[in-house]
Amino acid sequence: MPSSTDPAQRHARTSREAAEGLIPDLPAVLRSAGLADDSLARARLVEAETGETLEKIVTRLGLISEDALARALGAALDLPVIEPERFPTEALAVPNISQAFLHDRRALPLWLDKGRVVVALANPLDHDAVSGLAFATGHPVTRVIARGGDIDAAIDRLYRAEPADQVEDEIDDADLERLKDLVSDAPVIRAVNRLIADAVDARASDIHLEPTDDRLAVRFRIDGMLREMPAKPAAMRAPIVSRIKVMANLNIAERRLPQDGRLRLTVRGHEIDLRVATAPSIHGESVVMRILDRSNLSLDPKTLGFDPDLEAQFLAALAQPHGIMLVTGPTGSGKTTTLYAALAHLNAPDRKLTTIEDPIEYRLPGVVQSQINPTIGYTFSTALRSFLRQDPDVMMVGEIRDTETAQIAVQAALTGHMILSTLHTNTAAGAVTRLLDMGVEPFLLSSVLTGVLAQRLVRRLCPHCREPYEADPALLERLGIAHQGSGHDTFYRPVGCPRCKGSGYAGRMAVFEFIRIDRDISALILRRADTRAIAEQAARAGYGTLRADGIAKARRGLTALEEVLRVASED
Repeated sequence: MPSSTDPAQRHARTSREAAEGLIPDLPAVLRSAGLADDSLARARLVEAETGETLEKIVTRLGLISEDALARALGAALDLPVIEPERFPTEALAVPNISQAFLHDRRALPLWLDKGRVVVALANPLDHDAVSGLAFATGHPVTRVIARGGDIDAAIDRLYRAEPADQVEDEIDDADLERLKDLVSDAPVIRAVNRLIADAVDARASDIHLEPTDDRLAVRFRIDGMLREMPAKPAAMRAPIVSRIKVMANLNIAERRLPQDGRLRLTVRGHEIDLRVATAPSIHGESVVMRILDRSNLSLDPKTLGFDPDLEAQFLAALAQPHGIMLVTGPTGSGKTTTLYAALAHLNAPDRKLTTIEDPIEYRLPGVVQSQINPTIGYTFSTALRSFLRQDPDVMMVGEIRDTETAQIAVQAALTGHMILSTLHTNTAAGAVTRLLDMGVEPFLLSSVLTGVLAQRLVRRLCPHCREPYEADPALLERLGIAHQGSGHDTFYRPVGCPRCKGSGYAGRMAVFEFIRIDRDISALILRRADTRAIAEQAARAGYGTLRADGIAKARRGLTALEEVLRVASED
């Protein structure tokens, strides 16, 4: 099998060919795709230090996406870009070429065509890969282009029996030193990288790894629902979990206690943050990775699901010079994202914005962000008290969990600060009584509380396959919708198509209810009115409910009635 040459030799060869007018070189293609010279110089320096191919480096560092690189190479060389759907279902037998070589060169033999072997390459300018495959097969090579991640996945699928099973049989969980060696082995690294890339491609928000007695179960949470994925063999449980712990800077020797960490890596040309949480279980450590894709983070209220009227009410409450704005809902309902959108709206050079979070999910430019650490006594209340001395204009407190934090937040609002925070209550009106139950005095709360937003997440219907239908009268009755007769009760339901992978849904959106604390509701707070009385007054003032907002979005074909019923089943 041909051996790899060093970077200088590779570039010398391609440069000679380019000078002879045969082909452009890869740096020239990268420049034509918009890569700046300083970024290219940085990648060449990494190439010289590591020996890794330039094509891999520029995508791993996020300097260019795999798709953009493939399209640029295709245009420069007049070669087709092949989608993974066209890859073969069985491996093309290639003697004397190992899976390691194919992975290293990102080359995938596809099929024989009129005496030539068609090979998909992430970098069709890779002379070593082309000549090596031509020598091994005894056929001339016809080059086509494919994205590197697609090639890696296909090699793992078509040639998976080669080294991984051998490694699995040799694992000894009790031997920590051997475990450290195993987590550095290429099969384990590729397995973890492929797992994360598959989750990102599937638009998953979480990866769940759950050890059982005979396997490592894998589930992705997609659009809020868990979906079973192909499991990993039992022998790979410890290496995969340990590899993830190493990446997240956790202690791989500690398996008895839960651990939390985070890591950042580049997937498909853009950076992904992952929050990692491990917990001991009867068959080993369970791992959950929360995927925080900053490239898909939208801080536009319209994208989050705000209609124009609600957006105007929400932004008017934020425009107050001081006070408390609360967002309520269960865990995983998108409260933090809404608060980030509020911060983005308020962020300006003439304001100082600070946050106290647990944990910090996204980095916000221009905002001073701090993460609490209860093990050293750095709690929400102590951090809030400390940050008041930092002369902030706006403070976001991740959650008001106790009486002390609530009282400090009220005092901060009274002294001229805008406080944004969350509460775990089912409704917007319930936030008022929750704060009163925490010991906040009614006369203080009525003077500082400016607004409360409650929200839930529903799955968004796939716009490419949804279909209209006449809703069942029984379902309309459960939702409190008056039956208007044929032709007037048209809603939409999921169907399923290749674009949504058959689920009928694509992404999620929020449904809201918002209460602005006006004079009438302040009077109710002073009288310690219960949740129902506050909700009734909000309805009289024209504020909608979660269910009403969900039904309005269902009528417009944005979600399904069943989704509204799932998240807003109570009046």
